[in-house]
Amino acid sequence: MRQITRRDILTAAGTTAAFPLLGSGCAPPRQPTQAVQPVPSGRADGVRTGGSRKISVDGRYEVWVKQVGAGAIPVLTLHGGPGFPHYYFECFEDFLPRDKLRFWYYDQLGCGFSDRPDDTSLWTVDRFREEVEQVRAALGLDRFVLYGQSWGGMLAIEYALAYPQYLSGLVISNMTASISSYVKYVRELRAAVPDDIDSAMKVFEERGDLLAQKYQQLVIDHLYSKHLCRLDPWPEPAMRSMLNLNTQVYNTMQGPSEFTVVGNFKDWDRWADLHRISMPTLLLVGRHDTMSVADIQRMGTLIPNSEVVVCENGSHWAMYDDQTAYFEALVPFLVKAGS
Repeated sequence: MRQITRRDILTAAGTTAAFPLLGSGCAPPRQPTQAVQPVPSGRADGVRTGGSRKISVDGRYEVWVKQVGAGAIPVLTLHGGPGFPHYYFECFEDFLPRDKLRFWYYDQLGCGFSDRPDDTSLWTVDRFREEVEQVRAALGLDRFVLYGQSWGGMLAIEYALAYPQYLSGLVISNMTASISSYVKYVRELRAAVPDDIDSAMKVFEERGDLLAQKYQQLVIDHLYSKHLCRLDPWPEPAMRSMLNLNTQVYNTMQGPSEFTVVGNFKDWDRWADLHRISMPTLLLVGRHDTMSVADIQRMGTLIPNSEVVVCENGSHWAMYDDQTAYFEALVPFLVKAGS
């Protein structure tokens, strides 16, 4: 079977040239050190479903979750985008110890295996934050570790500020504390693009032709390959996530351009509130990230009980292009925070 490469994104219908708020070798798969018990069934009749189930939200939709592992420490994951599915988190299965942790994949509404309503009024930060709370309640998580990556990190900050009583720990991965900070830095990355490439991109941007294959190829070659994922080819779960982006969710909240955020979360800013996050917090960032390392380090000075880990070989998807550094920081933190 042919291995998918980054260029396959160009043939995906409906994919924008989005820079989702969403190298070097990979570590070998990590195997559980002990036998684990089966994942508890989510059905009242005891029929096993491999940990997968649907949860009702907002009284009219369903979102998909799947439990992996049966350890005592619960971890809920929030994927990036907005509008990506959970698929790129599948590498977690090779590193998170299932005898110590149980974690949930969770496709937010509009994404992956969850319902995909055609209603732009649903795609707001506040509604997604309350959706997370509904998922927590349905899973019966009285104390848990919340992990969020990229847009999921932004959502995790919102949840931690609104519902701190449920969190034993927080992971903010590859996300700064405001959209203006993100835009400022991603424009600096754009400024480093060679002049002839920048001019070619501007031709498409000025006429609003961001779906053109040539434009997308320029973005892939000169930005994505350096700052989103530095592996070639991209790992299959990461590529599968990119190809299944819900562009309605993404465009409503961010907008069609990665350099100018015009969607409804354009004014999001939590710098002044970070001091209120009191639970143990891990901040992860890649040296080559779409987020500023300096911004993440500043966040570490403002969140009282926090630590910052910079993955020196990593980008926005450091869980792939700097796996050793990423998981050597993440796994011990999850175990300690949940114990």
